[in-house]
Amino acid sequence: MGEQKVSLVKNQAQMQRFVRNLLNDVQALQYMLENDWFESGITRIGAEQEMCLVENGSFKPAPIAMEALATMDKYEWVETELAKFNLETNLTPREMKGKCLSQLEKENLRNLSRIRTKLDKLDTKLILTGILPTLRKFHLSLDYLTPKKRYRALMEAINQQLIGAAYELRLTGIDELLLRHDSPMLEACNTSFQVHLQISPNDFVKMYNIAQALAAPTMAIAANSPLVFGRRLWHESRIALFQQSLDTRTTHDHLRERLPRVNFGNGWLKKSILEIYREDIARFRVLISGDVQENAIQQIAKGEVPKLRALQVHNSTVYRWNRPCYGISANGKPHLRIENRVLPSGPTVIDEVSNAAFWLGAMVAFGKKYDDISQHLSYEDVADNFGKAAQFGIDSKFTWFKDRKISACDLVLEELLPMAREGLTAHKVDKADIDRYLGVIEERAREHMNGARWQLRAYTKLSKETNRDEALSVLTSAIIQNQEQEIPVHKWKMPELNDLKEYRPSSIKVEEFMVTDLFTVQKDDIIELVAEMMDWRKIRYTPVENTKGKLVGLVTSRLLLRHLIRDHRLNGKAKMVKDIMIKEPVTINPDATILEAMRKMRDNKIGCLPVVKDGELIGLITEMDFLRISGRLIERLDRQQS
Repeated sequence: MGEQKVSLVKNQAQMQRFVRNLLNDVQALQYMLENDWFESGITRIGAEQEMCLVENGSFKPAPIAMEALATMDKYEWVETELAKFNLETNLTPREMKGKCLSQLEKENLRNLSRIRTKLDKLDTKLILTGILPTLRKFHLSLDYLTPKKRYRALMEAINQQLIGAAYELRLTGIDELLLRHDSPMLEACNTSFQVHLQISPNDFVKMYNIAQALAAPTMAIAANSPLVFGRRLWHESRIALFQQSLDTRTTHDHLRERLPRVNFGNGWLKKSILEIYREDIARFRVLISGDVQENAIQQIAKGEVPKLRALQVHNSTVYRWNRPCYGISANGKPHLRIENRVLPSGPTVIDEVSNAAFWLGAMVAFGKKYDDISQHLSYEDVADNFGKAAQFGIDSKFTWFKDRKISACDLVLEELLPMAREGLTAHKVDKADIDRYLGVIEERAREHMNGARWQLRAYTKLSKETNRDEALSVLTSAIIQNQEQEIPVHKWKMPELNDLKEYRPSSIKVEEFMVTDLFTVQKDDIIELVAEMMDWRKIRYTPVENTKGKLVGLVTSRLLLRHLIRDHRLNGKAKMVKDIMIKEPVTINPDATILEAMRKMRDNKIGCLPVVKDGELIGLITEMDFLRISGRLIERLDRQQS
């Protein structure tokens, strides 16, 4: 969950103290590694569960995490996350043997059930999903930042490192997303199921490299984050979204390389875990400092195990997808772990534990079979596989051993699942558990269906039947219902509009409802062009903008008809758009509600509202959009009465 006692570095003296403690921690870690202080001979697993909170009925983010936590004061295993609509739970570390997997599932289900009971009283539900489908950009303003010192300090520190004018998102899938944002809060879109595997120090290099090699196929079969702000993007959009949301770099006219704080890595590990910590200290400046009282070197001299707080604080601000972790076991001995961060939250707990079982078993089996995975795969292919898995998920095709090209599903079925079974069996994991969880992965691969593919298919279907907002609400509702029944995702049915019994659109904002795929003209265009365009596209309103995207007018079909009747065909003069356009059209802000939009259209007796922010045209609302919503509401009422 991260070190909570942190602060923004306010002056040079504070920075120097923290960096000195950081270097002491690295030196202490080196000493402990060289002198065999670490726990070995035992393998433990653990996990962290992140989730989103949504309003019951609207399924939009519910920023009530602090209020919810106040009702859970006895639950030490639940904690806040970056945004007010997120929570996180810490699951008990347990030895990898026997019924460890089913125990993990039962504990997670029990925790979630307790949280749901508390949330019911707040008219709120929880959802496990890599990216919440109903999230909108305005949910990621600093108003939604959890009011804790750590998060505020982190946001301010990252902003101080920003080289450009803003953070930019650029993702292309079925749709495209090009977006600027004024803070790193976009990170709050992502929720994960982070799995930890304890590793003996002597095996850390070997196992970390294996984790890198297995990241792509593990992510491909588990992908569950294809929708961002109603756009269909990468199957695991968390990967690009997380990197870009914290990317303080900007474009230059030179080729200097700067690694982002969120990264996969840039080469195989060679000798020690220290390589990772040293590289991260050398590459990335300290963002926040911890309330570090210990002197790790002095503690080592006394024979005491240090907590390495400075190192842990810095490590928590560099986001590797396979992150090294240092901890102290209950017996007082230090240990090392690999934290797998590629796995998304959801689609259900059984899916999550199945993903964990698959990764854990494969890790163990590969560790027994391959002393040096770099002799079988190039790092370039591993990194390329990772990028492909993020974009295409279960549809990916990888480069594997001996330069073999193989699909994600075939690789899972033919090679990785049998090895995962071997790995779990070697640790004497309960056979029924192995069959249950690896059976889910097998069926997912055979059905060619995971959370991302289900969401993409479902949303594409629903968006053809209704507006974007209702489609996303129906989709989110269906995810929650399937989760609460613990149905693995490969068995989910496609959702129907009628599955959502009640849909209340009155509170949604214009930004969530407006049409953004616009056809526009400029004021010096000839009238024939706008007339033909409106005929071709079967539209009644065409905004007029300048070369910078600023709204300067509006042309309606009524204006065109009036022009044609009066003089266009009579005098043959080629008039321009500026001669007939409405020069100061009535507009609306994207933050307004659709009820405000309806009132404005009714009061002004108009059928169209350009949506404008700071003078820039960003969308359009017409009476047809309201007709679609009202038609859907009438259909719902009719079904309820019949």
